[in-house]
Amino acid sequence: MTDERETGERVPRHERVTVHPTPGPRNSLAHWTRARNPLRIAIQYVVVWLARVSPSLKLRRWLLRRIGVTVGAGVSWGLEATPDVFWPDLITLEDHAIVGYDATILCHEFLQEEYRTGAVVVGERAMIGAGAIVLPGVVIGEGARVAANSLVTRDVPPGETVAGVPARPMGGGGDASQGDVPGADDPLEGDDEATDPAGDGR
Repeated sequence: MTDERETGERVPRHERVTVHPTPGPRNSLAHWTRARNPLRIAIQYVVVWLARVSPSLKLRRWLLRRIGVTVGAGVSWGLEATPDVFWPDLITLEDHAIVGYDATILCHEFLQEEYRTGAVVVGERAMIGAGAIVLPGVVIGEGARVAANSLVTRDVPPGETVAGVPARPMGGGGDASQGDVPGADDPLEGDDEATDPAGDGR
């Protein structure tokens, strides 16, 4: 899922985000109603809130899909984790990925004279630790791990573990979750086909 140049070199995150200039003199956030329909944002905000507090992994997955997040099979979305409220449709969570407690995935940045948008991909069986923040345009590779409270500003290669602010490789494969695996004791976790509100068995 990572963009590459013809030479095989990985494209940096800042080259994958889309820049949207805004007229002055106010900062770009003052123009948010031009960027997204306010009613749509209000609906997405409510759905995001429900997904943050729902006790069921299945219901969280179903809610995320309703606002456009691409959610693979067996994804675990932790309690209080927050997807981008403005552009949730730019998020892809591949099969069996874990997004930990209170983690945040951002697909936009409102700056002074512009705002930027970029897709975020969390690869198959990748893991984002509690409280981590992922910035727009980032690709987290298959099986990669992001340590708790990290700030991810660049791509994480498959199988790599990163930590810190900004996140950098740890080496040796540390414990990104620090012992907290969201959904491990989900009280409503069971047979997907029998209880998934989406009815797709995923």
